[in-house]
Amino acid sequence: MKPSEKKYLRIYGDLRTEIASGARLYGEKLPSRRELAAERGVSVVTVNHSYELLLQEGYIEARPRSGYYVCYRVDEVYAGGRASAPKMAHAAHTDSETAPFPYSVMAKAVRRVLSDHAEEILVKSPNQGLIYLREALGRYLARSRGVYVRPEQIYVGSGAEYLYGLIVESLGNDRVFGIESPSYHMIEQVYTAKGVTCDLLPLGDDGIMPEALLQTGASVLHVTPFRSFPSGVTASASKRAAYLRWADTADRYIVEDDFDAEFSLMRKHEETLFSQSDRGNVIYLNTFSHTVSPAIRMAYMALPDPLTDLFRERIGFYSCPVPALEQYLMTELLDGGDFERHINRVRRALRRRAMPDGVPKG
Repeated sequence: MKPSEKKYLRIYGDLRTEIASGARLYGEKLPSRRELAAERGVSVVTVNHSYELLLQEGYIEARPRSGYYVCYRVDEVYAGGRASAPKMAHAAHTDSETAPFPYSVMAKAVRRVLSDHAEEILVKSPNQGLIYLREALGRYLARSRGVYVRPEQIYVGSGAEYLYGLIVESLGNDRVFGIESPSYHMIEQVYTAKGVTCDLLPLGDDGIMPEALLQTGASVLHVTPFRSFPSGVTASASKRAAYLRWADTADRYIVEDDFDAEFSLMRKHEETLFSQSDRGNVIYLNTFSHTVSPAIRMAYMALPDPLTDLFRERIGFYSCPVPALEQYLMTELLDGGDFERHINRVRRALRRRAMPDGVPKG
């Protein structure tokens, strides 16, 4: 831990490591907030912040009038899991819950792009997207998602569905793709249209059911760990670890569809499967359709280094379908800070609707 790191993050990190390593077992009771505060020489408020992060990420659970208990399973993929059906009412944020991107900010950014780049907006974009945008995306992913990639590992496309198709063409349509059930309907539709066989894997209340993960014949797993649509299910910390263990076999891949993660209520970035994987077999994917506007048909994917040459060989000839003007615009919003200021405004508004103790409703 860095010396300058906030105390609550240091305690959170220590406890998370102990839990994930098995040093603290499933079902074990954690020290009370007062006990841990006295042990660490910090305030109860500091410990409370640490426990809130662990709660939100699914490492621990709070039991009324009893305390905090470890709910992370090191062997989650083999555990019985929780079989209750997903609650459809707990869906992703709707347009009424998130403020639209400010038109005045967008208009000013467009004017700056037209002034600064002039006729450059009429020049054909490189096949993977403008280098300026891919560099800006790399910086954004590093500071907000813990994803560290070079520009050549990033592809820009006209929406997530377009990128789903490129993934199939790169990995091959002779594979079985495991997808969440229920899931965003376009995922199955695009994969099926590309000739892929889809295995529908039932969701429990913390992610794909363990027996489905064990029995699937898929070699590609498409998951939305932060918030699956339309169920609203968020994969627990132990479930995310189970996904990575599933992929800890040669020729298996995970497509991490990070839908809606920007609107997390946490004050630190959510862990991504991409950043946690040490096999280089997780493809990270996200879009600006929800964070900026559905009219911005722009998505991007970050490839692990081992797949960069394969994708360039198999899909590198495709022209980027996103107009240069929109790419320069997103570069301006990312590098100028307008995009993240908007995200932070929305997150603050969502936190105000959360429970008084800071733990999200639901």
